[in-house]
Amino acid sequence: MPPLISWSTLTSASVGVWGLGVEGRASIRRLQSMGLVPVLVDDRPPAPASVDDLEILATEDGGLQALLACDVVIKSPGISRYRPEVAQIERAGIPVRGGLGLWLEDVPLDRVTCITGTKGKSTTTAIAAHLLTRLGYNAKVGGNIGHPPWEPSTAPEPDFWVIETSSFQVPDLTNGPPVVAVTSLSPDHLDWHGSVERYYADKLSLCSKSGVAASIADGTNAELRVRLDSLGPHVQWVDEDTPTFGGPWVEALRLPGSHNVRNASIARAVLLAMGVEEAGDDAQMAAAAEGFLGLPSRCRSIGHVGAVEFVDDSLSTNVLPAQAALQAYGDRAVALLVGGHDRGLDYSALGHALARRQPRTLVITMPDNGPRIGGAIRDVVGDGVTVVDAASLEEAVATACGWARDGGVVLLSPAAPSFGRFADYNDRARAFAEAASKCGPLTEQPT
Repeated sequence: MPPLISWSTLTSASVGVWGLGVEGRASIRRLQSMGLVPVLVDDRPPAPASVDDLEILATEDGGLQALLACDVVIKSPGISRYRPEVAQIERAGIPVRGGLGLWLEDVPLDRVTCITGTKGKSTTTAIAAHLLTRLGYNAKVGGNIGHPPWEPSTAPEPDFWVIETSSFQVPDLTNGPPVVAVTSLSPDHLDWHGSVERYYADKLSLCSKSGVAASIADGTNAELRVRLDSLGPHVQWVDEDTPTFGGPWVEALRLPGSHNVRNASIARAVLLAMGVEEAGDDAQMAAAAEGFLGLPSRCRSIGHVGAVEFVDDSLSTNVLPAQAALQAYGDRAVALLVGGHDRGLDYSALGHALARRQPRTLVITMPDNGPRIGGAIRDVVGDGVTVVDAASLEEAVATACGWARDGGVVLLSPAAPSFGRFADYNDRARAFAEAASKCGPLTEQPT
């Protein structure tokens, strides 16, 4: 059992911060608020290589040696726990932790929930926090969305924390809150975890952390069903047989697709498991659901050019969300834009989803791994679905718009990350919107 280490136990420690993304910089501010001067290390230090006059060392140029001289290392989630440098640090007897794990060791956990899953976790987290707020509670989101909860703040502590928890964060946790949720499970992040099975094991290990009493899980997901033993001692499945599944209140959220009915139902189940009595009342839930704005780049319509609708699902980074997006527009012609950074995923399941579609479908592939995705689709559907290659996102949008002119949907659901070609999924979404605007004026309603 690893030693208990929390933010409050670091008051006299020598601490290294490894990785200076959003979480790393929040950890720097937390340590500085405690009067500590951390050692800063990053794989690719920015220019200038300093934060608040503290030098940032490159991992391969003195940074690793500096971390080996610390008492504790707080690493960014983006740094794989399976990197040899992590093992080297831990062999030296130095604990390697994440900021979220340190925070969970410090706070009362009965008002915290962690929500994970390959896809759907962000939307489910946002729905849960929105419902809590509308029901009269002070709720905050943290983790992958919102702010790192250990960030120094003068604001009062909320009634509830809803933490979106990635597979990168879970292996660094030593405990968890009484109620956790898993929204879905499918292959992803193989470059970080090393294999599908280790990715599954890391993500589902949230359910068996010390302190977890109940796991809420998507009962329609086959991968979760066959891994019942990994979901902890008390599993609550959420599916069409659940008495509180779906219902008219979900319509007030104005989210497309049956996958969002599941996301909303999981959010409600989490609230009920946490003892929020109002979540059991359909009328109160319908009122609470009003005004939900959804999250950017999650199957969100950005407008129409003539009769063509453009839908931004840029956060689609594997097969599962692309399948869900196709299902959300299951009665319409869809030009599907796929491709991005190649993480070695198997795309045959996307081919099978396309083979089941009745409306006409065009698949347009984009760099870098688009041609490989297209090949996997052709292997499954043969000539049943047209697949064409484009040299860029802009070219793909122009081709799709011309094809979908009779009331179809141009759907950016790439099934791959944006690394390399774009700064992040937001940058890819902006490029998509710019390309759409070149097809004609964007309007809220079809013209």
